[in-house]
Amino acid sequence: MGGGVVYTRDARRAILRFSEEEALQPGSTEPYALAAARAIRERLGTTWSLAESGAAGPTGNSYGDAAGHCCFAVSGPVERCLTIETAAADREANMWVFARTALGLLEETVRAHG
Repeated sequence: MGGGVVYTRDARRAILRFSEEEALQPGSTEPYALAAARAIRERLGTTWSLAESGAAGPTGNSYGDAAGHCCFAVSGPVERCLTIETAAADREANMWVFARTALGLLEETVRAHG
């Protein structure tokens, strides 16, 4: 159906349609990832959605997370969250790990729901 890349509070308000209070919450947390997944699911009218927020590298993010930190959330008839730490500063390598982890979490959640 669609997706988006949300890096700023302005994008949170515009793409996710977050309220000002929601837009101010820190990213790179499971609660933020779950709020984003819920918003995407609602906006696109889908059964399932997936969101992630983290620091791919080579440096950490403005929330104090080191490179390789990422939080994932799946929202649907059931919801799941996961946080990983790769302890690596390699941006491309982290992005591959993040993508595999996100898709794996989505697959596991959908399969478990039956």
